[in-house]
Amino acid sequence: MKTVFLASVAAATLIAAPALAQDAVGSAGIGYVHTDTEGFKTDGAQLDGVSAFKVAPEWTVTVNGAVTYSNSNAGDDTAASGAAHLTKTFGSDLRAGGFVGVTDIGDANTFTVGGEVQKYLASATLTGLVAYTDLDGADAWTFGGDAAYYVNPSLRLNAGVSYNTIDADVVGEVDAWAYGAGAEYQFANSPFSVYGTYQRVSLDDVDVDSDTFMIGARYNFGSTLQSLDRAGANLGRTLAGLPGIRGF
Repeated sequence: MKTVFLASVAAATLIAAPALAQDAVGSAGIGYVHTDTEGFKTDGAQLDGVSAFKVAPEWTVTVNGAVTYSNSNAGDDTAASGAAHLTKTFGSDLRAGGFVGVTDIGDANTFTVGGEVQKYLASATLTGLVAYTDLDGADAWTFGGDAAYYVNPSLRLNAGVSYNTIDADVVGEVDAWAYGAGAEYQFANSPFSVYGTYQRVSLDDVDVDSDTFMIGARYNFGSTLQSLDRAGANLGRTLAGLPGIRGF
């Protein structure tokens, strides 16, 4: 029900976008995903998209979503996630706001609310986030940050970390750390880019580590990667965290 609700809001927002702004920016991509959790391996593909547009001179709505298919010896599965962000710019170098997100993984779903902030420097973007997630039979808090460095406006390198504390009915409280790094390069005079990411999630209390690798390509509309970032079309994408828990 939560997924249907957010999907309806996102669809209505996207339909209204052309009437609200003619300068929507964003991207659509496809990637290959490989995950190894203590020897249990899955392979799959992910489709993702994001669109950001101004609804007032200082206010931006960003909508993002992804569908991930995974396959392993235990079978296959499809997960969907989405989020809607509302942010305000303060001057030319600061953006802050909030978001709601959902995920739908098999018979389970999550609902997340949170706050986020971005600081824009000449060749870098610093991102911070705090979020609360309601899972089936559990809840979680996430505190995370990410630093992206632009070698040039079309080449981004980033690294991020998040601390997650989960309180589950079955196992009690579990702490998890997520670390991530990635790079994306947009070809000269082209809307296409290629990217690669690596992330490790470590569940301290149960001594489980999960490594995820992803490579893929995107079609970008709205100039360079750094321009998209400053327009609000990269919110959350490079932030390390539990897979899918926030809706991005």
